[in-house]
Amino acid sequence: MGIRPVLNKPAMGRGFAWGLLLAALASFFSGLALVPLFDLDEGAFSAATLEMFERGDFLATYLNGMPRYDKPILSYWLQALSAWAFGFNEFALRLASALAAVAWVLLAYRFALRLYDRETALNAAIVTATAFGVSFIGRAATADALLDATLAGALFAQFMWLKEGRARDLHIAWACMALGFLTKGPVAVAVPLLTALLYLGSRRDWRRCLDLVSNRRAWLIFAVIALPWYLAVTWVKGPGFIEGFFLKHNVGRFSGAMEGHGGGPFYYLPVLLAATLPFTGLLLPLIKKWRAHWRDDFGRYALILFGLVFVLVSASATKLPHYLLYGLSALLVLLARELREARGRWLLLPALLTFAALYFLPDLLAAKQDQAKPYYQSLLADIDHHFGQAYRVYFALAAGATALFMAWGRIADGLRLTGLAMSYGLALLLLPAVGNLLQGPVKEAGLLARHLDTTVVMDGINNPSFSVYAGRVVERRAPLPGEAVFTVTRHLAELPPYDIIYIRKDIALVRLQK
Repeated sequence: MGIRPVLNKPAMGRGFAWGLLLAALASFFSGLALVPLFDLDEGAFSAATLEMFERGDFLATYLNGMPRYDKPILSYWLQALSAWAFGFNEFALRLASALAAVAWVLLAYRFALRLYDRETALNAAIVTATAFGVSFIGRAATADALLDATLAGALFAQFMWLKEGRARDLHIAWACMALGFLTKGPVAVAVPLLTALLYLGSRRDWRRCLDLVSNRRAWLIFAVIALPWYLAVTWVKGPGFIEGFFLKHNVGRFSGAMEGHGGGPFYYLPVLLAATLPFTGLLLPLIKKWRAHWRDDFGRYALILFGLVFVLVSASATKLPHYLLYGLSALLVLLARELREARGRWLLLPALLTFAALYFLPDLLAAKQDQAKPYYQSLLADIDHHFGQAYRVYFALAAGATALFMAWGRIADGLRLTGLAMSYGLALLLLPAVGNLLQGPVKEAGLLARHLDTTVVMDGINNPSFSVYAGRVVERRAPLPGEAVFTVTRHLAELPPYDIIYIRKDIALVRLQK
């Protein structure tokens, strides 16, 4: 009886919904400059972009003076364009990802508007913009937000072609796949095409399988967008990129755990729960109604997409949390449909528990400090300095507001607002605290190295963001007399006589005596 009044709550007002959406879109740009670049991924992408300018070579990427074959070129070009316009800083290096996340949200809105109605479209945009996984990846100076946006564009356009048969939608899908192929390679083509083939196979519509892959104009669009760079880099640089990228960083990542990024068969279950916060509770009614969704064209398509990606990334030996986002674009639209009927107060419980966990995060880190590796023990030494009173007050208020929404019974509005609160808490408090705690000394050492009149090298440590802050190419090798070396303090005993430039926690920048 206690939740019956919720059934008669009016739909959210149009002005309220647009205000929420605009605030959510703005959140992608908030706090970008407050957080030092995280190593390894953000540091490696950004340092490779810096080396494009230092070398005057915008065809291929290098890191620490060595060829970098991890990813294709598009995300680096966009980072370079932003850095050229706004300077080499955290805001500029993350701007391309923030814009890609906005594009992802707008694609979700446009797709849901074509398929359903304006309220569902606004819900789809709000859910996509404020889901924790999207909020996080949209602030990372890597290729992943751009890949996710191109995947969303390809998957949504492809479904509309399957539903309505307009050639224009198929061509848009292939154009998006081409941009994704130029961003991160085969995954951008494999995920949409396998999803469509499985979907058509489930409906025994074999003829359209052939139509999907035999459209000449679609292939021409793909070739014009995606192939010129691959051909040019192979012609100018040799086959190294093709061999390194396709064999090592695609086949190799699937067959063996790279850089220690392994995990068990259930690795992605907690990732799913975290990535869909604060809308995680909506997964349960979605699961309960899976048969109804399977009978619905888009419901079947979304379930096939998510199931395909979940199985593929779970089977891969290399596991990283953001891989699951490849299959979330359609699932988030399904969650937006469930949001319209959100009734149970328990649906806000994941958000309440998350805010409570974030409130106590500094205490948890302090308790685990003695169990961490020596490097991280030193970094965690000043936790209280970074997680200040504003951090505690914000997440206490967020938890309290969530509890009030639970008591009030405005579940759908509560979910939308907690999503917004989570996005801004992540951008303005959580990431700055964690970033400055872990990366602050690296940034400070790099800024000091910027003004040194000698060669700077990196030895005994791998923090590529140091190169970005130093504003120069920093090779990874043993230092020579007179050179400066960025390293960890425990490595200092192995060096010849040196003069200290900077030491903080376990980070050191010294200059070898001649």
